[in-house]
Amino acid sequence: MRKCRVGFAQKSAEERSGCRDSDFPPRLTLDPIGFVRSPLETKVQAARQPRAAAGMPARIELLRGRNFEHALEDLAHWKLIWVIFWFHQNPGWRPKVLPPRSTTGRKGVFATRSPHRPNPIGMSVVRLDRVDGLILHIRDADMLEGTPVLDLKPYVAYTDSHPGAGTGWLEDAARSDTPSQPSDPVRAYLVEFEALAAEQAVWIEAHTGLAIRERIHSTLALGPTPHPYRRIRRVDGWMQLSVKEWRVRFSVVERDVRVLEIYSGFRASQLAAGGADETQRLHCEFLAIWPHEQKA
Repeated sequence: MRKCRVGFAQKSAEERSGCRDSDFPPRLTLDPIGFVRSPLETKVQAARQPRAAAGMPARIELLRGRNFEHALEDLAHWKLIWVIFWFHQNPGWRPKVLPPRSTTGRKGVFATRSPHRPNPIGMSVVRLDRVDGLILHIRDADMLEGTPVLDLKPYVAYTDSHPGAGTGWLEDAARSDTPSQPSDPVRAYLVEFEALAAEQAVWIEAHTGLAIRERIHSTLALGPTPHPYRRIRRVDGWMQLSVKEWRVRFSVVERDVRVLEIYSGFRASQLAAGGADETQRLHCEFLAIWPHEQKA
């Protein structure tokens, strides 16, 4: 556990944006109250929103010696909590961003939930399973390992939930006039696995622990068109999705997506020695079962 003070204002907002305004307001210094412990280690692994991370377990470990034991009293009575955190893997910001759900180009960052913000502060609603001392066990976590936590607040349904808030620039805007949670405004694609791809996914999950089938389904259901954030592109006349070191070939007919096969993303030269580490060794084993012509 990191116990030292972490200053998040090493670079001021004007330095990150390239602005040099002498009248810029004073910089602020924030101290984390704790850190997230999560199986998600890279930005590519993280879900786009907590709802897309349904069931993902994680822990929030608060720092000792800060009287946080008293600050946590009564929090366990709440089913959902807000977690205010710092996007620690984002060194800068962008005025215009391309959200994963945008089909009409870039949007102003303040009109999105992008992590690339002038002050990279994030907020997520997560399920609180239990509180053990200074450790909060949570689910639906979309935060990466080591994420600094700035604050915790209870999610209060009567004031935090606004079912009729609208859907902004999202496609097929849907408005709900009931108190239930609104449906996703973006109509999902139907994703189905061919027998070969399903068998390969089972092997990968059993040998690596990567929930690749769910990752493929959640990404392609959102939209199978080329998109840098979703790691989808056209390759030699067909469509390819990248999931960590794996590559997924799929086809699209109207709103039906067929996952055809999975293969290694390593080049043949990288695997020539039989795999320099555990990850490459598993890819060699996979290729021994399902040979695929690798790029040199």
